[in-house]
Amino acid sequence: MKILVLVTVILSYLLFFVFPARRTIVSVAAAALVALFGLITGTFPVADVARAVNWNVMGIFVGTLFLADIFTYSRAPAVLAERMVNRAGSAGSALIAICILSSVISAFVENVATVLIVAPIALAVCDRIKVNPVLPIIAIALSSNLQGTATMIGDPPSMILAGYANMNFNDFFIYHGRPGIFFAVQVGALTSFFVLWIMFRRFTVPVEVECVEKVRHWIPVILLVAMIVLLALSSFADPAFGHLAGIICMILGLLGFVWYVVDCRQPLREFIRGLDWETAFFLAGIFILVGALTRFGWIDAMATGLQDLIGSNRFLAFCVIVLGSVAISAVVDNVPYLAAMIPLAQRMAEGFGNTAGSGEVRMLLLFGLLIGSCLGGNITPVGASANIVGIGILKKRGHSVSFGEFVRIGLPFTMAAVIPSAVFLWLVWA
Repeated sequence: MKILVLVTVILSYLLFFVFPARRTIVSVAAAALVALFGLITGTFPVADVARAVNWNVMGIFVGTLFLADIFTYSRAPAVLAERMVNRAGSAGSALIAICILSSVISAFVENVATVLIVAPIALAVCDRIKVNPVLPIIAIALSSNLQGTATMIGDPPSMILAGYANMNFNDFFIYHGRPGIFFAVQVGALTSFFVLWIMFRRFTVPVEVECVEKVRHWIPVILLVAMIVLLALSSFADPAFGHLAGIICMILGLLGFVWYVVDCRQPLREFIRGLDWETAFFLAGIFILVGALTRFGWIDAMATGLQDLIGSNRFLAFCVIVLGSVAISAVVDNVPYLAAMIPLAQRMAEGFGNTAGSGEVRMLLLFGLLIGSCLGGNITPVGASANIVGIGILKKRGHSVSFGEFVRIGLPFTMAAVIPSAVFLWLVWA
């Protein structure tokens, strides 16, 4: 049965790559299969299968699904984007401002939703100056993926890391008295946006967008701000990252849902159908698959093998984690990859011994893993969901983006973000 579990997980990961549109079906089916194997052998009982799912992370994800959707409905981000463009002056500055706004929003709203919010503004600018919108739309997708890594609620991989490492909202900013992943991302953002500035600097035409957007309601904005504040405060009430954060997000998400139903009088079925339920079930399935790998001893075996290859060289371990994650996440969905690698990285950190710095090595590897797996998806058009959505928007406008064309934009942006971020992490945590 132990071999069957490993074969099932490997096969499911291959199917994630071959059939990305069917990843949820594959994840749930594979999870059900390994749970059956565990039930037959008694190694992975039903209670342990349920515990393998991090319900706190699931609560955070589902709660933010509701809030992100009604936040988009409020049109507040679109209003802000219009005002930023009109104050920017030149078209190049306006497009950079839109990318920065995309980054800021994606730190608190799911990346795909962020692209859908700000892409129409960029398209309006491109129509005004009569330029090809391929570069601006791809840049928006890359920017949203970048800052989604910076906070606990920005992207599912960050939520997964928080769940496994018992990190709360504030830990992404300051962890054990040291700068956390948020500041590493900002260092990378400075250099990657310089790359975007080089790409956009030829757009010198003055531009102004007609302000047609109006904020429909302020309630979604208030609820989103309340969630951020309460998550920050919950870090003190629940430092072990138990269930409080998930409960807060679920309560606020349900409040937002009730407000939408009562106040907006929009089709309820359309709202429910528009939420990203596929990713929710995909996450649950991945938690079970990784739980099975751990339960059947495969995580320990893989960590031991890597430790034998790397030895006691911490710098080599860090480089392997970061660069390997960048390469793999360029073609493989970062959610299943990160979920499988987190316990592996933790076991590797333990292999360096119970020295005074072992906790620092653990966070060095985990933060490096998050940076590499999330930013590596920016290299190719299939590396992140936001990239696929951006290409879909361009296709509807009659612009086809080749794999090579995307890589020519994504690769320099990614390396400009990853290398400084990794250097920052090494200097702070090594």
